[in-house]
Amino acid sequence: MTYPIVGMVGGGQLARMTQQAAIPLGVRFRVLASAPDESAAQVVADAFLGDEADLDDLRDFARSCDVVTFDHEQVPTEFLRALEAEGIVVRPGPDALVHAQDKGVMRERLAAIGVPCPRNRIVADPADVAAFADEVGGWPVVLKTTRGGYDGKGVWVVRDAAGAEAPFKAGVPVLAEEKVDFARELAACVVRSPHGQAVAYPVVESIQVDGICHEVIAPAPDLPEDRAVEAQRIALSIAGELDVTGHLAVELFETRDGRILVNELAMRPHNSGHWTIDGAVTSQFENHLRAVLDLPLGDPRARAKWTVMVNVLGGDYPDMYHAYLHVMARDPGVKVHMYGKDVKPGRKVGHVTVCGDDLDDVRARADHAAAYLRGSITE
Repeated sequence: MTYPIVGMVGGGQLARMTQQAAIPLGVRFRVLASAPDESAAQVVADAFLGDEADLDDLRDFARSCDVVTFDHEQVPTEFLRALEAEGIVVRPGPDALVHAQDKGVMRERLAAIGVPCPRNRIVADPADVAAFADEVGGWPVVLKTTRGGYDGKGVWVVRDAAGAEAPFKAGVPVLAEEKVDFARELAACVVRSPHGQAVAYPVVESIQVDGICHEVIAPAPDLPEDRAVEAQRIALSIAGELDVTGHLAVELFETRDGRILVNELAMRPHNSGHWTIDGAVTSQFENHLRAVLDLPLGDPRARAKWTVMVNVLGGDYPDMYHAYLHVMARDPGVKVHMYGKDVKPGRKVGHVTVCGDDLDDVRARADHAAAYLRGSITE
């Protein structure tokens, strides 16, 4: 039997971790990377070096694969349509993926299918932003470029019309949203296959610092069961209505008055699902591969009562190798995942995961390990 080749566009850490999931499945895995030292290109033997923004490079890569998927949403939508027109299998397809690529398209479609979202609309200029602020009860409001933003980039919280000028310099439409008074951020991750099978992971709490995911707690503490089920229902409904194939992360606001609102969508493995490598029966990466190949999906249930994942961001301490020797010796239960990246301040270079029965203990151990790796603490 010849096992299929899955090609992932993008050579970052998501592709690197997907490679790990492909190995026991026997699935052959390729990546389209921009340089040989990219995170995934270091560990994937069959890396293709090229530029996903060049249609010829993208086409040459895709023709060598049985199915093409993504570790980011930056591939031009029209390029994906061109691949499909040539008979290349793209999952998720461009008609679905555009909702993760363009926030304006996403908001319009989610409103049409009745998904609860913050009040929003496309705005033309700072004066229009001021008019929108009046419509939603005043400043501040959130402005987002419709395309190209990630990890807090392309997002502004503005308090007056003068502060609303910067987003319009990007040259793409600007979406205005009400600033939600939320109690915390949640994420509902689901996986859907082409024939419609779908699974839902436990809803998690996602803790952000400066627009970047810092910590994920699975399951979200003190989340009422009916609210957790509602979050999963929303995510599964979006996956079905948008015809998503693969992993879908739905980032959510839990408001102080108990509502669940959709913030963002990602149609790929996602930071809020990294905990599943060590904490779930089937990781998000394995289930994403199963889905894009239309294989039966794996069990998404948690292995432990609590799992905490903390991102390791680069700091002023570049010697990560000696740092994680200490972390491993101090706490053998900590799972360390490094991405093979040069250490730069604020850059995601890895993550740690701890599982257990006592949430306070699990969080303390994960936070300590990540802080030591970063260099924030030295004991």
